[in-house]
Amino acid sequence: MRIGIILASFKSDIKTFVRSKGTLFWTLAFPILLILIFGAIFSGAGEVEYELYVIDFDESEMSELFIEILGETGVIKTKVVDVEEDKIMDYIEENDIKRLIVIPEGYEETIGIVQMGIDENATTNLSFYFDQSEQQTNSVVRSVINSVVINMNMETSGGKEIIHIKDVETISGDFDFIDFFLPGMIGFTIMQTCVYGSLERNTKFRKDGILRKLLTTPITRSEWIFSKMLFQLFLSFVSAVLIIIIGILIFDLTVHVNIFVIAIIVANSFLFTGIGMIVGRFVKEEESAGMAGGAITFPMMFLAGTFFPLEQMPEFLQAFARVLPLYYVNEGLRNAMIYLKTDDTIFHTTIVLIFACVFFVAGLLLTKWKED
Repeated sequence: MRIGIILASFKSDIKTFVRSKGTLFWTLAFPILLILIFGAIFSGAGEVEYELYVIDFDESEMSELFIEILGETGVIKTKVVDVEEDKIMDYIEENDIKRLIVIPEGYEETIGIVQMGIDENATTNLSFYFDQSEQQTNSVVRSVINSVVINMNMETSGGKEIIHIKDVETISGDFDFIDFFLPGMIGFTIMQTCVYGSLERNTKFRKDGILRKLLTTPITRSEWIFSKMLFQLFLSFVSAVLIIIIGILIFDLTVHVNIFVIAIIVANSFLFTGIGMIVGRFVKEEESAGMAGGAITFPMMFLAGTFFPLEQMPEFLQAFARVLPLYYVNEGLRNAMIYLKTDDTIFHTTIVLIFACVFFVAGLLLTKWKED
């Protein structure tokens, strides 16, 4: 083995790497983006507060103490609201509330009855309303509430179970985390397919001179782009159908396919194909196309609520996630396919359609066959 030849070849690779500005930039930018994203998400993991709405029908010193203790846990951020008892479910649905606890009227009186020995078997129930699809966050909040209740039972009655927690599911149907996960996987998969497909195709065709040669053919630029778009749309539906079939057969999911689901899939394809065309306009080397695509898709994959609810991230990242197109794709698919919330579905579908129009038109205008 000749060390001199190995070192000469190594130096040649280094020179080639440095000369390719695009490859150099994305090679350095990609790991930086990853550490910034994951660092921002997980560095504050122990400081995340979960919002819990509270309805206090008792309005007593004991109920206020309970709310105060919940807020002092450092895990729960309480928000007291005034809602009539027969309109609780409507309020939860209209405001898309994930968790809410109700302190019943007579809460303090019941505790006093037990403490004075009038009725040692008296109990009071706190009603905990929750979105059962968010199992991870619910388990955290539920365990904190349970700990507070246990401590209050110890302090007020020496351990007798005066205060109980009654769980109330807010979404009709039996939902698990996979119900939350599957629509996100459809949105993410289509994003990956369209961005990488558009980006790599454009950079490869430019490098091979195919785009210049297309100028000599009868096909127009718009016709060529829409033909490729049709292929991306075909791949998007293939991916979506496969994910849905596996979800039904393997995980026994109940998935609703309606006009909104189809509209979001179509818009999603145009949206991320447009983003791929925009990025491809500025990526000159085929070698750096993959890294450029990763720099676009990876942040959205982890920040747009694909794998876990936004509430698990710091507030500034939650705000940032709400400007990402994939967030609206994921939420639109969840509401259309799983939760069947028509108003939310229409809202998110509209946002996705607007994003699709803006980015696809921009990509259409920026895609050129002539070299700069």
